[in-house]
Amino acid sequence: MMPTSAEDPSFTPLWSARPTVATDATIDHLHRLAQIGGKYTLDQLYEPNWGNIVLDVTGRGFATPTVRRSDVVFKVDYDLLDAQVVIAANTGRRILPLAAGSVADFFKDFVAAATELGIPAPGSTIEPEIADAPHLDHDEQPRDYDQAVARWIAAAYASAADALVAWQAPYRGHRPRVGIMWGGFDLSATRYNGHPSTPSGQAPMFQRNGMTEQVAAVGFVLGDDTTPSNFYGYVSPPPDGFADIDLEVPGATFTTETGLATLPWDAARSTADPTAAVITFGDAIYRAAVESGGWDAQLVLDRHDGWFAGHHPMYAATNS
Repeated sequence: MMPTSAEDPSFTPLWSARPTVATDATIDHLHRLAQIGGKYTLDQLYEPNWGNIVLDVTGRGFATPTVRRSDVVFKVDYDLLDAQVVIAANTGRRILPLAAGSVADFFKDFVAAATELGIPAPGSTIEPEIADAPHLDHDEQPRDYDQAVARWIAAAYASAADALVAWQAPYRGHRPRVGIMWGGFDLSATRYNGHPSTPSGQAPMFQRNGMTEQVAAVGFVLGDDTTPSNFYGYVSPPPDGFADIDLEVPGATFTTETGLATLPWDAARSTADPTAAVITFGDAIYRAAVESGGWDAQLVLDRHDGWFAGHHPMYAATNS
């Protein structure tokens, strides 16, 4: 039987409405703290288009992939339901509380805990993609932390990730795993077609590294107190007529200023099947890439569950 919020105060159902209280402070605080663990992903071998750096959505929040520094194998797990960050390694385990306070104080405690496990400090203290941000160890502004907002963030990311993984599943081309790009704190599902693309020389290096091939992408952003949570989609370079495509989901629109198609969180969750709505939205983005951008329609297979593989014609000889 599914728990209710009365039975378990940490339980927030998937596709829940955004909290009516202010969310900016908690989202901003988590964004900065996520970058601490995220930086360890840069110690791994670089994968094209930043495929190595995304944070995994766990259902309780998010976590780094398993990484290695010298003989220490570890991951950093941000458990938003229990309000803690767990550093789990083959050398031990340390737990830090998630609470109101400064980034600098958390960073100091994190480094001390990691050092006890034989893990060096992250290789950089820069807070990328946050305008005018100080370095992590100098970010001394006190920040609020609302546990109810954090629980919603965990549920929202879990909901969005489920939909984006389902959208991404049948794509046969290069596709980094669905995850949180910790620099911008957005959830991303990207499809590349293998055709080189020259990124703008004016873009920062992280953007250029993600735009070296033609790309069609769908993602999710938490938004802020003035910008609603929404799914977004784009094709780069944008095909002719992209602004006029039929996005097929009520409430989805195209914004000329940003070049993004958007599907508001509330528009998706108000449908009978929010996951299906996101898939439909994403399929419309890819259809524009095929019909107007020359992408290969054959790179997308039919959707079916994994049991189908045992009945696929390609296995007929071994099943007979």
